[in-house]
Amino acid sequence: MREIIERYKGAVIQIATPFSVGTGFYLADEDLIVTNEHVVRNNKEVVIEAKGLKRMVCPVVFIDTRFDLAFIKIPQETSLTIVRLGDSEKVREGDIVLAAGHPFGLKYTATQGIISNTNHMQGEIRYIQHDAALNPGNSGGPLIDHNGRVVGVNTFIIKNGQNIGFSLPSKYLIENLEDFKKGFGKSAVRCSSCNNMVFEPNPEKKYCPHCGASISMLSDIKTYEPKGLRKTLENALEKLGYDIRLTRRGPFNWEFAHGTANIILSYHEESGMIEADSFLASLPKENIGKIYSYLLQQNNLIRGLCLGVKENEIFLSLVMFDQFIDEEILNLNLKNLLEAADHYDDELKSKFGALMIKN
Repeated sequence: MREIIERYKGAVIQIATPFSVGTGFYLADEDLIVTNEHVVRNNKEVVIEAKGLKRMVCPVVFIDTRFDLAFIKIPQETSLTIVRLGDSEKVREGDIVLAAGHPFGLKYTATQGIISNTNHMQGEIRYIQHDAALNPGNSGGPLIDHNGRVVGVNTFIIKNGQNIGFSLPSKYLIENLEDFKKGFGKSAVRCSSCNNMVFEPNPEKKYCPHCGASISMLSDIKTYEPKGLRKTLENALEKLGYDIRLTRRGPFNWEFAHGTANIILSYHEESGMIEADSFLASLPKENIGKIYSYLLQQNNLIRGLCLGVKENEIFLSLVMFDQFIDEEILNLNLKNLLEAADHYDDELKSKFGALMIKN
């Protein structure tokens, strides 16, 4: 299983929208990323990132609310790992499986489990039940058999259940891929009423041309527009030169880089706290005492910022509260954070032997 886990690092995709984060996986034969529809819901484009693939914006080209499936198109050639679909009809209870993904927006994680039920029915759709741990953010990731083939799409869990997860069998995914090919690259939506595929442009616009049921095409989705403090935060980031689409990690989180430092910006709506953490470097095995002394000395000198250590990572933190914030103050504070992060990142590595953080 170790070889399989390592191989999938280059095929499992992290997906982010203004509303959520999730997982997908790349199928080279189709040149598509597969994920759940609920991961990309209400978005005509999403941000993707993977090992060997820089963060980029890609279009959603297919959604199916009935099977909770979506396809994303990569607009350029990639060097992502080639993985294959397996036959979910050959899966049996007791088989060992892996669930790979990006839970809680973290980097790649793989968990092992066994299949406990191959015929769990949810309405008219059959799901594979297994106990490989799934968490928020795993949605859309692959369920992998012992041969290293994708036999399912991880779709949902039982809330408060003990590792009870459900995956859509690859049988349904293969059927969707075959139907999607009939449009020769056109974007499409599956009608949840009659189950027919409707390709762009839809002559009936808001209605299914096959059965007349109401339908929402991808072209009808409106571009996301932030409001309130989220708009203020994003305006400040744009003034600092960032493509705001690439920074979004859900409704109240943003992630961006400055030099070699990684910054995570969060807004805690209930408390009104705005927090920006710049992760600078990792502690080395030597000179740790000198680094701690240096951090304490610098904390007496810097204003509005705080240097600290979490586990083995050295970070620079900025805390503000929404009631005292306007766009000008926010921009000034973030600029100060970025400049300080650049300075301390270099100092810690060149003078104290701190290590670069491994992503």
